[in-house]
Amino acid sequence: MSIAAAKQGSPIEVKTSGDVRQLIASELPSLVAIRHDLHAHPELNYQETRTSKVIQDELAKLAPAGLTFKSGLAKGTGVLAYLPPTDQSGSGKPSIGLRADMDALPIAEQTGKKYASTTPGIMHACGHDGHVTILLGAARVLSKLPHRPRGIHFVFQPAEESGAGGNEMCKDGVLDGKVLGPKIERIYGLHGWPTTPLNVVGSRPGPLLAATDDVVVTITGEQSHAAYPHYSKDSILCVAQCILSLQQLVSRNLSPFDNVVCSMTMIKGGTANNIIPREAQFQGTIRTLTPETRAHAKKRFFEIVNGVASAHECKASIDWHEGYPVTFNDPALTERWFKTAERTFGTQRIERIPEPTMGGEDFSYYAQKVPAVFFTLGLQRPGDNKPVTLHQPEFDFNDDAIATGVEMFVALATEQ
Repeated sequence: MSIAAAKQGSPIEVKTSGDVRQLIASELPSLVAIRHDLHAHPELNYQETRTSKVIQDELAKLAPAGLTFKSGLAKGTGVLAYLPPTDQSGSGKPSIGLRADMDALPIAEQTGKKYASTTPGIMHACGHDGHVTILLGAARVLSKLPHRPRGIHFVFQPAEESGAGGNEMCKDGVLDGKVLGPKIERIYGLHGWPTTPLNVVGSRPGPLLAATDDVVVTITGEQSHAAYPHYSKDSILCVAQCILSLQQLVSRNLSPFDNVVCSMTMIKGGTANNIIPREAQFQGTIRTLTPETRAHAKKRFFEIVNGVASAHECKASIDWHEGYPVTFNDPALTERWFKTAERTFGTQRIERIPEPTMGGEDFSYYAQKVPAVFFTLGLQRPGDNKPVTLHQPEFDFNDDAIATGVEMFVALATEQ
């Protein structure tokens, strides 16, 4: 059967990886158009109404292949789709999950692209438009394959950027068979990586991304004229000393071999240059890679801030926001992922990431429930020695990486 016929929804006879690549290539122009459309219409977390509608419209086209989907998840915009196995031996078995995130960021775009954001102050600066496109491409290709040993779930989740949409999808039951289809046995997710060479995929067993906790500290003292500091309990001085002392978390409270980041990034306080204010505030983030380090860092944070405040005769109010857990790749499944990646692309396009990154990712919630692997997809164009990175206003997902992302998802979804 021809590729053209397969595009009408009928299975194509696939005998080699070249056949899969030919099928992906036939879908690529349409997928690029979808990516550009999503990029031009970004939506913030839990507001991805149009994005969700685009996903649902594309999934509805795959109904002849047996694909079904459920929308309205994770506070309204999440979508879960299920494609049953073609092989009788796979019936009744748990499925394989593939996940993409949908939301954009509150950043004013500066790419100059023809398909740049049409929404002022909002753009796809993290590549989630590319992630959605890749997962839609995987659904298209898999729906046309004659042999699928397992059922496949496609998880389109909102609100990865600080909204914990992955946690909401888990709470709605997407992993345990409560929403659609059987339970998900294992799940995979990817992220475009601007500093990795184009079309190189990478991962590592164990922690890949950090736990992300945020904190807001309000210091309350006593206000006075700046000329008479002895009448004050100086909140500004106390804030400064707290920030300096908190670096003990990294330098003196934890092993030099234990990864932790303590970055205080905002300071607010004061109304005039001749007033020592009653109140000042600072906030920041704590990043760790193990539950033990996370708990110890929190304990020491409270002890240090309260101790410094007491020494300055001030009071501290600490608002601790527990963020995403560590993104932990199941070691055995990660080795399996490496074997699949090597069979698909060869060893030169595989990277064993040596160290975790201290960024965060809410794919971590799925990984707490079932064996999971999160991996990176290289976006760096040849010759680009200073690539634009994530969350920058000039960032744009590289269309040339879409085919590799689709092929990797297809390979993982067709494992026995």
